[in-house]
Amino acid sequence: MSTLKSIVESLLFVAEGPLTLDRLCSLLEEHERNDIRAALNTLLQDYGGEGRGVELAEVAGGYQFRTVAENADYLRRLTKVRPVRFSQSALESLAIIAYRQPVTRAEIEYLRGVDSGGVLKTLLEKKLIKILGKKDIPGKPLIYGTTREFLEVFDLKDLRSLPSLKEIRELSETSKFEQQEELPLPLPESETSAANNSDDTDA
Repeated sequence: MSTLKSIVESLLFVAEGPLTLDRLCSLLEEHERNDIRAALNTLLQDYGGEGRGVELAEVAGGYQFRTVAENADYLRRLTKVRPVRFSQSALESLAIIAYRQPVTRAEIEYLRGVDSGGVLKTLLEKKLIKILGKKDIPGKPLIYGTTREFLEVFDLKDLRSLPSLKEIRELSETSKFEQQEELPLPLPESETSAANNSDDTDA
């Protein structure tokens, strides 16, 4: 008979996206929540050792098996998939939305200094951002925020995991920003907005 740890490992392996603890509990109603959490913690330890090609990552509020970044070049030989790349305009817009959400198009364009309609359309199509509703001001403009897919793409556990301004500056100064395709440096004061909210064309 399969152990709970084995069952959780199998579910995570076949899942198309990250599985939250709540989702696992709904799938495993015959088991206690604390036992499922303990199984997850054990798996995190098992896959957290050095030398492994697969790790169990906490991303987008859930858990997901992922290959380690160091092996990316070798995996591309098999999958023939090109790495995801974003235009500078898309990265700038994503950074503003991520750190200042909820934010309107007018606010994004004010900070960027250019029209951002095309970029927002592309980011919506890629499901990296979503419409959260309308701002309660004259004209009722739409307000935007990031999605769970955004967290998955950038390997973030939640919005609190966004790099600080200091970390982004350090990455930019050492050129790691371009190599790892991290978010670009947002404008000053943008970091505090995301903390308070914790939940030009192609990209």
